[in-house]
Amino acid sequence: MKRPIELLAPGGDIDAIKAAIAAGADAIYCGLDKFNARDRATNIDFQELHGIVHLAHQHNCQVFLTLNIIILENEIPALVRLLNKLVNTKIDAVIVQDLGVFYLLSKYFRSLKVHASTQVNTHNTGQIEFLNRLNADRFNLSRELNIHEIKELATFGHSRNISTEVFVHGSYCLSFSGLCYISSVLAGRSGNRGRCSQPCRDRYERTSQGKEYPLNLKDNSAYFDVKELSDAGVDSLKIEGRIKKFDYVFTVVNCWKKQLQGFSEQGQLSTDNSDLSKVFNRDFSNGFLKGDINKEMFIDNPRDHSIKQLSEVDNYATIEAMDKNRIRFYEEKADTSARAKDEISRLSTAKPPLTLTMSGELGAPLSVTVSTPDTSFTVTSDMSLARAGKKSAANHLSRSAFFEKFKAVNDTEYVLKDIDVGLLQPGLFISYKELTSIKKRVLFILHGSKEIIAPIEVPAVKKQPALNVPPTLSVLVSSKEDVTLCNKTSATLFFLLPSSLKHDRSELIDLFQSNRALVPWFPSVLIGEDFTAAVEFLETVQPKRIVTNNTGIAYEAFNRGIPWIAGPYLNSVNSFSLLCLKEKFNCQGAFISNELSKKQIRSITRPENFDLYYSIYHPISLITSRQCLHHQVIGCEKSSMDETCMRTCNKSSTVTHASHAPLCINKAKGHYPCIYNGTNYLNTDIVTDLPNMFSHVTIDLREIRTDTTVEVSKPEVITLFQSLLTGTPDSEEQLTQAIHPTTHGQYQKGI
Repeated sequence: MKRPIELLAPGGDIDAIKAAIAAGADAIYCGLDKFNARDRATNIDFQELHGIVHLAHQHNCQVFLTLNIIILENEIPALVRLLNKLVNTKIDAVIVQDLGVFYLLSKYFRSLKVHASTQVNTHNTGQIEFLNRLNADRFNLSRELNIHEIKELATFGHSRNISTEVFVHGSYCLSFSGLCYISSVLAGRSGNRGRCSQPCRDRYERTSQGKEYPLNLKDNSAYFDVKELSDAGVDSLKIEGRIKKFDYVFTVVNCWKKQLQGFSEQGQLSTDNSDLSKVFNRDFSNGFLKGDINKEMFIDNPRDHSIKQLSEVDNYATIEAMDKNRIRFYEEKADTSARAKDEISRLSTAKPPLTLTMSGELGAPLSVTVSTPDTSFTVTSDMSLARAGKKSAANHLSRSAFFEKFKAVNDTEYVLKDIDVGLLQPGLFISYKELTSIKKRVLFILHGSKEIIAPIEVPAVKKQPALNVPPTLSVLVSSKEDVTLCNKTSATLFFLLPSSLKHDRSELIDLFQSNRALVPWFPSVLIGEDFTAAVEFLETVQPKRIVTNNTGIAYEAFNRGIPWIAGPYLNSVNSFSLLCLKEKFNCQGAFISNELSKKQIRSITRPENFDLYYSIYHPISLITSRQCLHHQVIGCEKSSMDETCMRTCNKSSTVTHASHAPLCINKAKGHYPCIYNGTNYLNTDIVTDLPNMFSHVTIDLREIRTDTTVEVSKPEVITLFQSLLTGTPDSEEQLTQAIHPTTHGQYQKGI
């Protein structure tokens, strides 16, 4: 008997949820019509949630509700109202991305179990410590990790009583989750808001490698890797697909359930995944899981691959044979769909009816019998029934009064269908207080023997006095040659450390020990030995301050008392995310996300003794990937990514979207492959639009090739920006003449 592993299925709409239950899912993740990362899914409304939970629990299936987007400031009141309702449901957990939501849950709504979304991008032990401090019960690991990295993190998670979840089937993302801004920039649809338009699946101008879909990955499938995942200690296997229809969900969940049962009961795995190939897919790969990040993970067609797979497998002798088998294939698909439809037709998410029977006579207690299709129980009053007098409000015991008093039953998994007062002697009275006590006991039992939690009013973040001084300037560089700028400017110099830090650790330690004014800037992704090297760097250098885009390093800095600033890729977009960073991790300040508009930024409240940062000039990062982005564009003599690629590759190329300007692909030494927007971000407006909000602004002078041209030297660029901040006349015009073309579309559109 193998260790049981949870099978976690997607539920984009009611039919898909039923299909997952019918096929044997152990848990379902689904979203309401707001605050979730599948805006294109049909989703469900709150009124349907109780019935879904009731149906799922009848079939030993848990329900996880997705609240996995970043939350804007003006949405906080609506979110709090929703959380006040969710605490009185029987959902099994909420799935979260936004640090402000983590904060609210950990401080005010502790009865809700919290799972960290894949959007949190968990890939090192420090991040698990960070999530543990936020009371997370589970984390979903980055899809890019290999089985050895997964095992290390699952083991560490178990030592902190946090379970591990891994995506094992469905769409791959080209970018590390939470670090993808391509849809936000190109289409105004933020992936961090659940609105990804999937431009990585789009057609591009044909590349020199003959590819028209050079950013399109095959689908993820670890169907044959269950033993390795079990041995690694993974607790939950997650299927992607909340925009997929019920027949897809039924087929995929059914296949995976049989695979897990065979492994659990007989220790055997099926070698036949043909049923998975009969529903929508882009062909399959387990490249990330195996640690073989190769060019075969790409496919030059984003559409359904199932019929082509059939043709390739069967290798027909004649056209007639192929046509005959294709007809049979479509008939089988229709049969599967019909079977799934039949299965879900037997399931109902309607709330079960509940009847109350009131009984009692003068001098005896009032008895309230609650009857549902599942159960029956009786609650009796502590006081005896008395004869109603003129002043005793006899209508308390009328049928209509009972309906009014017990209408809160409709906020449970049941709907109040009828109240029978035939066994209640007429003309009797019981106090309003006693009737309220009975109602509370009824709701307590219906709520799973848990008290109903009264609504919580979350206090707003206290406004701080406006800053009456211009923001100071900081500069981001990544070249050792640029360290000399420390001697040429009064601006603070941030230095971006590489993601493959283990190879350059000693040299970088020497660099920072020799230049104590240099502030280390940690990248978003630090996996395995690179994270260990980053922690050793912190220990050895003991910098006076750091900037980090990685919550693992944030935790390690907090744990060591090193002042730290939250970088722009931690996606801070509301006051409570800032409060979370300050109160939970002693953060000194944070960059506000560049996805926000002027109006969205203005509504954010700065916590007390907390600095706000903003990047006003930088190349716009669209995608950060563990996969080689040159394979399909300009080609490479290597078929797979390896450690040498990370350390030594230094290539640039461009790829042109069918309806947009060229995008710049950059692979710098020591860093993960990235795609940047063709033109850089320059936002001089924010200096005058929000003059008292930011204590610091940053410019990024790394040498990343885009179509933006800088006509002056770096010291001159710094001087121009310092002039802008001090209000020197014509400085803005001089900047736009020196740096062009640029854009600040995100600041105008927001998310």
